[in-house]
Amino acid sequence: MPKVAPELQYSDEHEWVSRGEGNLVSVGISEVATDALGDIVYVDLPEVGSSVTAGETCGEVESTKSVSDLYSPVTGEVTEINDAVVGDPALINNDPYGAGWLFKVAAESDGPLLSAEEYASKNGGDLS
Repeated sequence: MPKVAPELQYSDEHEWVSRGEGNLVSVGISEVATDALGDIVYVDLPEVGSSVTAGETCGEVESTKSVSDLYSPVTGEVTEINDAVVGDPALINNDPYGAGWLFKVAAESDGPLLSAEEYASKNGGDLS
């Protein structure tokens, strides 16, 4: 059963949010999503300095099975992208809650987010 990290919040579209200092948040996709997608071979991320809006598409993730839109779980300005996952998208499969993070946002507001418990209950993940 895919792992759901208990310290994170999640969107209905399977993105996770980790809060940093101030209004800075890191965004990635859950292990539930990586399991469903299969091997990720390409990722298209928003540009640094661009604005993202909660619930709107901001990129895409391509796997051996399909291409899926990436949705921003928060509204704000992108401050950093993870160049490592652009160069090696398999990092997302190997460590979705660590080295496989996607981008960081100076968040102005959150979209609707689920607690880890709510997300695991809804999507069959294992809280660990």
